Amino acid sequence: MISTIGIVSLSSGVIGEDFVKHEVDLGLQRLRDLGLNPIFLPHSLKGLDFIKDHPEARAEDLMKAFSDNSINMILCAIGGDDTYRLLPYLFENDQLEKVIKQKIFLGFSDTTMNHLMLHKLGVKTFYGQSFLADICELDKEMLPYSFHYFKELIKTGRISEIRPSDLWYEERTDFSPKALGTPRLSHVNTGFDLLQGNAQFEGEILGGCLESLYDIFDNSLHADSTDLCQKYKLFPDLSDWEGKILLLETSEEKPEPDDFKKMLLALKKTGIFEVISGLLVGKPMDETFYNDYKEALMSIVDSNIPIVYNLNVGHATPRAIVPFGVHAYVDAQEQVIRFDDNKK
Repeated sequence: MISTIGIVSLSSGVIGEDFVKHEVDLGLQRLRDLGLNPIFLPHSLKGLDFIKDHPEARAEDLMKAFSDNSINMILCAIGGDDTYRLLPYLFENDQLEKVIKQKIFLGFSDTTMNHLMLHKLGVKTFYGQSFLADICELDKEMLPYSFHYFKELIKTGRISEIRPSDLWYEERTDFSPKALGTPRLSHVNTGFDLLQGNAQFEGEILGGCLESLYDIFDNSLHADSTDLCQKYKLFPDLSDWEGKILLLETSEEKPEPDDFKKMLLALKKTGIFEVISGLLVGKPMDETFYNDYKEALMSIVDSNIPIVYNLNVGHATPRAIVPFGVHAYVDAQEQVIRFDDNKK
């Protein structure tokens, strides 16, 4: 189904740096081996400094990726921490709205903000993988579980269901050329963990990286993040969240349990936990603070909200791909999340 993939750097410009060239070359070859034609949008390879200094160029690339009819799928290079800065260049004069159309858009981490931008305009997106983090995996092939979902997406344009991975992997400490062809350390995975509430619930999924969402309400990382997010109404209204399933996952920063609680409380303050139908939470990277996060979730989230923890979604590997804007049926007992693209 997919033929041409447009790769964009909407957060960090790292894929333009020489020290990741071995990873980028590997990822490009993998995409071509799948019969795909990967292209880089004009500014995506300009490096860390240029991308950091030019949010308007990042916005330009995103709009070009949507307006170019030869591009079937938009793939984010990697996350970062400041893609909220694209807001004025996409929304001040309805720039993005003028070129928007339904296309496959895939990314995670800081890209959470871009998912919310596209949600504002009614675009259904896919959360969970990126070019550098997944396609460019340094092992001899992509991680099999991650590859299963990526292949389904490029072949069918959708994800039919998500089940837990049999394994989880430790994060690499060496990403140098010496690590090419080396396997990650793996452990047996325990599957979806129902912390509270009904084992079955349903609704469209929306959400993403907890730290990115927190930047909408807290400006300690970026002085202007709260003002810009408020001005352009990035966080959906409670009426929009009603009946939805919130997805949360934590970054490679591995927030301390007290910070995790602080971020959850900021979300709670919005009233979101009073209106959603359930909460899905990704496995923490390397299972760091696994039990602390579990306890925090149960103590802060309203007790009537079902919580399913330990999904293979987010920064821990391997990674499934989660459709946003598609009706989902969660069954923690059967260990599956099914998606119905036909339900409005």
